[in-house]
Amino acid sequence: MDQHIAEAIGRPDLIRLDDRLVCLRFESMKVVSALAAVRHLLDTGVVRRGDTLLDSSSGIYAYALALACHRHGMRCHIVGSTTVDHTLCAQLAVLGATLERMEPCEDLKLDQKRRVERIHEILAEHPGYHWMRQYHDDIHYLGYRAVAERIRRSTGGGGALTLVGGVGSGASTGALARYLREDSPDVELVGVQPFGSVTFGAEHVADPEIIIAGIGSSIPFGNVSHASYDTLHWISFDAALAGSVDLLRRHAVFAGLSTGAGYLAARWERSRAPERTVVFIAADTGHRYVDSVYARHGEAAAVDSLTPHQVTARAELALPWSRMRWNRAPGGRPLR
Repeated sequence: MDQHIAEAIGRPDLIRLDDRLVCLRFESMKVVSALAAVRHLLDTGVVRRGDTLLDSSSGIYAYALALACHRHGMRCHIVGSTTVDHTLCAQLAVLGATLERMEPCEDLKLDQKRRVERIHEILAEHPGYHWMRQYHDDIHYLGYRAVAERIRRSTGGGGALTLVGGVGSGASTGALARYLREDSPDVELVGVQPFGSVTFGAEHVADPEIIIAGIGSSIPFGNVSHASYDTLHWISFDAALAGSVDLLRRHAVFAGLSTGAGYLAARWERSRAPERTVVFIAADTGHRYVDSVYARHGEAAAVDSLTPHQVTARAELALPWSRMRWNRAPGGRPLR
């Protein structure tokens, strides 16, 4: 029996959509990461019960950290993106977290930069606060070991496996690949990015609709291990919308926009490697995307009509969907 709701929320479901396509579905993925990180900080004496933990978030990490703080008797201070919705604001308030929501900004890249600047201002005012640094501290890898073990057990171990997921801070895909490769070095890792993200060099291509919050970045992230990735997919808002709608319509999985992008990439990878089982990450549910994505289901393109533009250099990236072999290149430079 779980001792706190966060433990249940952090436990994912593995759903076989067909014989070689599996959805790793979380209610809110970063809860598993935040719980393990806070527990480790307490166990090692870096923080104590009652201390204030601080970080920036575009949404799901704010909820995750608030739950972890609630579980372990900590205070929580979040500098939130403009994408933090009304429902999450209310949840954070009731959980006792302090939320500073940035002023509305049409440019999510600028929003991210401003949030980090605000973090530094808060630390100057309150040096006793502990900055969780979800983007840069690999303490956030710890919680994914148990998830990797579950994937291994559920997919039968030893078979050829491809993992697909939004890159974001780098913790989830990087950690899962690291732990899975301890037993199976041939596990392939496919990262999903929005256009406009600097993480793998797509800042020169703008998505006219929106940058998908949570899976891209306007600043370098220390938790991203570029050398872990075999393949990258850059997917636009419109293509991700089509993926999200198809995933719900075809498989009844109601998930966020990044999951729609991951689902598209996973379907493509499965079609190109019939011998491999493909697992894609569904990081959260679709509730905060009802108006921006699901209410627009009539606009969704048929996923079978979408094909990635195959590129060998980032200068060739093009909307709505591009794919590139990365070949575990270090330092943000693909190997040819």
